Amino acid sequence: MYSTTVLTDFVAQHYLTVPDAGPEGEPHSHHYEVELCFRGPTLNEFDYIVDIDDAEAALSGLADRYRDTLLNDCAEFEGHNPSVERFARVIFERVTDRVSDDTVTELAVTVWEDDEAAASYDDAV
Repeated sequence: MYSTTVLTDFVAQHYLTVPDAGPEGEPHSHHYEVELCFRGPTLNEFDYIVDIDDAEAALSGLADRYRDTLLNDCAEFEGHNPSVERFARVIFERVTDRVSDDTVTELAVTVWEDDEAAASYDDAV
């Protein structure tokens, strides 16, 4: 299995909407790092799994979308707790809509909310 990984980072805000959220229930910032890992069993005619320019453009769009925003105000989080796990799923869905190389069969998204905590979502594409 081949894989290609790209990264970006940005600062965004959120607050948790669960009962007894404690201090996490108040708006606060995270310096998020987003890692996309594209996987597949074959390479394309140029001998790569994904066009890194396309992957980086998808990342740039993500960073532009979420930088300096309150995630709770974004339509994709309506009715959902904007946890780092949910954020990984939202990013997965946005990226798979933008990067559609036939050689990519799986995508893993990892979102770090600080140096010690991350969540991932991965699935077939």
